[in-house]
Amino acid sequence: MIATRRFLPYFVTQCLGALNDNLYKNILLLMVTYSQVEHLPISVNLFVNLAAGLFIFPFLLFSAHAGLIADHIDKALLIRRLKLLEIVIMACAMVAILTQSYLVMLLLLFLTGTQSTYFGPVKYSILPRALYEHELIKGNAWVELGTFIAILVGTLCAGLIVENDPNGWLSAGLVFGVAVIGYASSVMIPSVPPISAHHKVKFAPFSGGWRMVKEVRKTPAIWASIIVISWFWFLGATYLTQFPNFSKVNLQGDATVVSLLLLLFSMGIGIGSLICGRLSFGQVELGISLVGVIGLTLFGIDLPWAVTLLEPHSGTPYSAISFISEGGHYRVIFDLFMIGVSSGLFIVPLYAFIQVKSKQGHCAQAIAVNNIINAVFMIGSAVLSMVLLGALSWSILQLFLLLAALNVLVLAYLIWAFPSFIFACVGYVIRHLFLQIKIKGLDQLVGGGAVLLVDRDLSTIERVILQGMSGRNMFFVSDNHQNEVGFNAWLSRHLNYILVSEALESEQPSIDSLLMKDLDAGDWVVIKDVEFHVLFSDMKIQPPKLSVRLKATEALAFRSLVELDIVS
Repeated sequence: MIATRRFLPYFVTQCLGALNDNLYKNILLLMVTYSQVEHLPISVNLFVNLAAGLFIFPFLLFSAHAGLIADHIDKALLIRRLKLLEIVIMACAMVAILTQSYLVMLLLLFLTGTQSTYFGPVKYSILPRALYEHELIKGNAWVELGTFIAILVGTLCAGLIVENDPNGWLSAGLVFGVAVIGYASSVMIPSVPPISAHHKVKFAPFSGGWRMVKEVRKTPAIWASIIVISWFWFLGATYLTQFPNFSKVNLQGDATVVSLLLLLFSMGIGIGSLICGRLSFGQVELGISLVGVIGLTLFGIDLPWAVTLLEPHSGTPYSAISFISEGGHYRVIFDLFMIGVSSGLFIVPLYAFIQVKSKQGHCAQAIAVNNIINAVFMIGSAVLSMVLLGALSWSILQLFLLLAALNVLVLAYLIWAFPSFIFACVGYVIRHLFLQIKIKGLDQLVGGGAVLLVDRDLSTIERVILQGMSGRNMFFVSDNHQNEVGFNAWLSRHLNYILVSEALESEQPSIDSLLMKDLDAGDWVVIKDVEFHVLFSDMKIQPPKLSVRLKATEALAFRSLVELDIVS
């Protein structure tokens, strides 16, 4: 997958985009901080905060429009157009850097954020179209790894460039050159035409965004995933923002220690993403996210504790080398790295879940809503930090402890809003840790379309295993009325049981009339405890003919009948 044309050019393009965003943003901030600040009409602090806001604001303003466009145009073509726009912006940035026109550079930062806003939805929505379903986790893992390495490299290189490039020639040439290379790689991305017919997309920033949010909220599982992903960005933004003061005040380190913290956190996320790809075994495994939440909580609590145990240091501030050479710092280093690893385990399955769960032709819009909510949470992160650290005089360690504790509430919210998450976690543990269960027949389920599965007297545990093995909806059709009372009623509700009453049986309903209200073309249906001829009498299908392909209807088409065996 990695070296194929359907992934590699896209991967290089998105990595270079993230690299250039962070190169330009940090070059601007460092130039303002260290070069001729007397030429600014506003204070440096105001300029820096304004720059951060202008980069995030387009995500609130344009994400809805970006999601609609990404779902109604060839995704490869859209990427190429956005990369051409990046070249134009960076060409203007070259002139602004060389002439040290800081306000023009600020305007161009807003345009850079706008270009990133339109790139975000297509960046993630192209994956389920370009990759097979069993490759989604691995693809998302590589994207997260590449993104955070690009962010890290851009952040570190900006400091080195500004320090050794007083005239700005290297800075100007680099941001333009990266944009050109990014466009060259985008030309190699294969065409990914839209699923739905192209139509004119209305530009309505606020009302359009609100309508899109309301539409996504109709699918609780996707909405819950978006909220939890946004929590990660809240968490990450808080950690990254506080690293400079955390290094100076609590670790007695210099600027190189800040770079070390960024390296540990970013590499942790990348490695966690790759580990997630290995642990998923080609499936969208939400259960891995539980491991990530637990890690974020435990290592988040241990980090402030480890810092309080450090011996006081009153000499010259630690450099990155001297900080690493002190054995007492290893626990802090390990905790920071594992917070990053846990973050990777946490978000990769959730991104893949949104891609699989979204309706055909609406994935980019779900990603756009995710970007909107992410931006809101990141702004909330800055507000919370200002209130706690400023108005209430909390310490950074207290803030870190609060973040770790809030992870528990986030997990509770996920279970409450999306109860099937717990089945995914239980099913993953049972399948891979305790019984090492294998499921025969999954090779028949690759690709799109709804699928009819045949339940061969499966136990409740085996149904939980089935429910948790894919990001797609799974419905159990049954006429067992024991599923309507007590604990079985709760279990049936969250295992998506559709109970067939005797009245409906006597009428011999068709599959469409029975299931239309609940299903779409991406769902799986498990027929259990019900006679096949009752459901399919209108299609003349008998139980033994499991290889028969059902005739497609306007509303719902089952790709094939599949028989699964669960064996240990």
